[in-house]
Amino acid sequence: MRRSIPLALMSGLFVLAVPAVPASAASPAAATAAHTALAAPCKPGSGVKLRGKDFTDGAALPENLRCADLTNAKLDEVDFTQKDLSGAILRNASMKEADFTQAHLEYADLTGADLSNADLGQLHAKHATLRNAVLTDADAGQAELPHADLTGAVMARAEMTQANLTDAKLSGADLNEATLGQLQARNADFTKAKMHEAKLGQAKLQFAVFKGANLSEAEFTQAEMDGADLHGATVEQASFTQADDLDLTGALGEPKDVPSDAKGSTEDLPEDAGDTTSDFGQPAASRGKGGLGLVLVILSGVGLSLTLIFWGLSHRRRVERAARFAGARRAAEENVIRLGEEIDALDFDYKINHMNTGSVDQDWRRALDAYEAAKHSLTNARSEPELAGVAAALHHGHEALTRVRSRLT
Repeated sequence: MRRSIPLALMSGLFVLAVPAVPASAASPAAATAAHTALAAPCKPGSGVKLRGKDFTDGAALPENLRCADLTNAKLDEVDFTQKDLSGAILRNASMKEADFTQAHLEYADLTGADLSNADLGQLHAKHATLRNAVLTDADAGQAELPHADLTGAVMARAEMTQANLTDAKLSGADLNEATLGQLQARNADFTKAKMHEAKLGQAKLQFAVFKGANLSEAEFTQAEMDGADLHGATVEQASFTQADDLDLTGALGEPKDVPSDAKGSTEDLPEDAGDTTSDFGQPAASRGKGGLGLVLVILSGVGLSLTLIFWGLSHRRRVERAARFAGARRAAEENVIRLGEEIDALDFDYKINHMNTGSVDQDWRRALDAYEAAKHSLTNARSEPELAGVAAALHHGHEALTRVRSRLT
């Protein structure tokens, strides 16, 4: 039976951290403002010093754990539900079966930490470091881990349905038999990761890198894989049923259920390609030498040839237009992702400079609005001219970020 050691009642936490407001004034906006104040960045490790402390015997933890130093601490089965540990240092800490439901670990350092069987549901851990951490059998459904560093992490059999690993680093990670359905992992790096029998149904894996990864018997049903790199990846018996934009170029092994439009696969060409056999000659031969039948056959053949030629030219133009649009859209998508990364990279410094003023820089707001506008335009674009809206929004976003960056420096 799992033992849970409560840290503090959430009501007490908010009474201490946020001034009381009348019941009539409570609103989603007020709640958001309260959380923003609570999650303001600080220098990692600058909080309370609790290195090597043992809290498994019921000892109470301080209510304020932001940027706390809990290196090598023993925190097995401790209840961190909705607690704020932003910027905390938890290197090599033991947190087996701990409950981090909806907790905040943004920018926290959990290098080498043991989170076996921990509950990480809806965890917020943007930019967190979990290098070589152990998350075996952890439940991390809907966990938010964008830009997190999970290099070498052991995540075998972890449950991460609908988790967010956008731009995360998982090089050499062990994800054998992990459940990653509907995973958000655009631009994630799975280089040399172990993903035998991993389940990635409906995962968003655009531009993800799987170089040298072991994907044998993994499941990619309806996964979105535009730009995903599988060079050197082992795909023996991996299932790609209805996977979108799959490119198996350079992959090793024999996958199954490969879509007919996949690149680099044995199904790249139609089964009847090159089959131009016609039975027009049979009736003509039966009519003997010359005659009207032969003339009709020749005319029909000429007409069919011309039709095929014009159809081929038209088809080629359509294919070329589609290829140009796909290339332009891919470039625009990469630029939108890059703008988002620049905003994320500046987010920490921006909050530090504005944590005491509570004001919102107009250029910062313009950059965020431009990013959203670029994403919206990209989603709705169906032709090259329609990508102009994406370029315009990106231009305004970069200009606004440049002004914000100049003020911060």
